[in-house]
Amino acid sequence: MNVSPVLALAGLAAIGLLVTRLPPVPWRHVTSLDLVIAAGGPLVLLGLVLGPGIDLINRPVLGALAPVAALAIGWIGAAFGARFEWRYARRIGRITWLLAGLSAATALAAVTLGAWWLGRVVPALASAWTPRLPALLTLGAVAVASGPEAVALVARAVGIRKSVARAFSLAAALETACGALVFTLPLALHRAHPLGGHAALGWLAWLVLAVGSGALVGTVFLGLTRQLAERANVGLVLLATLLFGAGVGYAAELSPFLVCALAMALIVNASPRRNTVRRVLADWEPLIYAIFLVTVGTLLTLPTVWILVAVAALAAARAAAKWAALRYGSVALRLDGCGRNAGLGTVAQGGVAIAMGLNFVIVYGDGGAGSGGALLTTIVLGVAAAQLAAPPLMTLALRTPAASRAAPAAAAAAAPLAPVAASAEVSANAPADWPR
Repeated sequence: MNVSPVLALAGLAAIGLLVTRLPPVPWRHVTSLDLVIAAGGPLVLLGLVLGPGIDLINRPVLGALAPVAALAIGWIGAAFGARFEWRYARRIGRITWLLAGLSAATALAAVTLGAWWLGRVVPALASAWTPRLPALLTLGAVAVASGPEAVALVARAVGIRKSVARAFSLAAALETACGALVFTLPLALHRAHPLGGHAALGWLAWLVLAVGSGALVGTVFLGLTRQLAERANVGLVLLATLLFGAGVGYAAELSPFLVCALAMALIVNASPRRNTVRRVLADWEPLIYAIFLVTVGTLLTLPTVWILVAVAALAAARAAAKWAALRYGSVALRLDGCGRNAGLGTVAQGGVAIAMGLNFVIVYGDGGAGSGGALLTTIVLGVAAAQLAAPPLMTLALRTPAASRAAPAAAAAAAPLAPVAASAEVSANAPADWPR
């Protein structure tokens, strides 16, 4: 059944508007399944029905809607970039950065090597995860990424006090930033001819171009809003700016997520309207996120049941790597007040991880019409597994004799960053119900 891309877009917009009218979820005595539902699981299933199920939204239509998917990816990136305001981020201690980097490196190594080994043992997985090296690096980057809002939501669901929840959310934000940096590697590999024949130079040139594009997009917004006074005008300029940023990221084979995240980081640091910008992002995010999740669902495919086994194995490897990194890293750094299981507190993932997977499909799948569906399926199922496992692992993160000392230590570490967490909070109908 052939559907016009315009009708498909109208249908996605209608679904998004309907979702924004749903009442907020009451967060009391929730289960792991409730968290998956709150993260948008039903919307992914709806996309699975509309796409592979009844073929209402097929691959040619999705190829035509690739710029819309790029905008959704860029919007998620912008919402993430809005968290990084320099006057607060500079207060993060070097030990915090070091532990976040250690956790990121351990998760990257464990999942990338685990996926490589699974591909060698099971040829069907090697055939599904193509092209091989970019796919493995993408799986590793997604494993590094956490979800700041998802972690905060899980912490609230299990009853952890706000000061400790903010510490976990901060750690999740730093790990996600590391994941976004790692994700530049598979995207840069898409360029056929690295500069001078050296892949490192090609990656560096790609990164410079992405950073320059983000700076350009942010500067455009700052110039256009200099004389504006009304919030409505700022919202329109922000929408146009993110369209521009996502378009640059899509057309130049960069990352819409990275370009818009960098642009938004510049905006919230240089614009006096940073609070208005954050509020506009929050107001529009349910609609954008709903369209994003339905689109992701239409791209899912399961060429081999071994993907289910791989998801379970890689999820276990990721959790174990994060646990080991904080447990033995804190011992090596002689951090007596650090909870030995604290690494399990940032297992939860959200939209950022899925956005990386969709970005991979856009770059390596010709706008959604080619390969990448199997890798995206692996990532989506991995995010669902992380959401299911996050509540018990969050409880375990502080269920040790050292927990009584870890909580005050985490709260003290998070105190200087409390304004960052507060500035990222939104109404009960927006990002708090849409974990990133």
